[in-house]
Amino acid sequence: MSFLQEPGFFTMGMWSIGAGALGAAAVALLLANTDIFLPKSQKASLEYLEDTDLKTIQKEPRTFKAKELWEKKGAVIMAVRRPGCFLCREEAADLSSLKPKLDELGVPLYAVVKENIKSEVKDFQPYFKGDVFLDEKKRFYGPQRRKMMFMGFIRLGVWHNFFRAWNGGFSGNLEGEGIILGGVFVIGSGKQGILLEHKEKEFGDKVNLSSVLEAARKIRSQASENK
Repeated sequence: MSFLQEPGFFTMGMWSIGAGALGAAAVALLLANTDIFLPKSQKASLEYLEDTDLKTIQKEPRTFKAKELWEKKGAVIMAVRRPGCFLCREEAADLSSLKPKLDELGVPLYAVVKENIKSEVKDFQPYFKGDVFLDEKKRFYGPQRRKMMFMGFIRLGVWHNFFRAWNGGFSGNLEGEGIILGGVFVIGSGKQGILLEHKEKEFGDKVNLSSVLEAARKIRSQASENK
């Protein structure tokens, strides 16, 4: 067993261990940047969302069924992952840029949040040109809630989103729950149904604005046909 004491053998063994560790890390990094380990998504039904209890955010909140938001005119609804997140503020500003066109179509813009802590919703409002409501049971984040934790920080797409928002001048804080992913819905009036459902797959995964407008136009065209 004297060969075990040879410096060359020890060096070769350490090199092999190091190379193996680097290889394992490279494979883990590669897999983390595929969709294999992303949280699974389940589409929401109109009936599921209609029965959601929402609250107004004011001193004396009113509780109402979510279907009030879209029953008459349809709606574009952002499920905000975290109001203080600079990525969420970026998407809120993007959606708000559509407000003039949505107003022309007669389609309102809303947002829901999971919690109302400190001044987070108030500080979010400058970025979002619509009313914000509280979804305490997080139904707009389901039916199967998707979560992202530490894996988000080794995904290249997330870092691309970080730099995009930073370069856009957006900033934020770390207040509140932020691992349950959000999304955007375009819901038609009456029983027209869910016309667009964007589920955030990673931090900063924004909805396509052209798709939002296209879905919103369907609300108006359907309403015109029914007249």
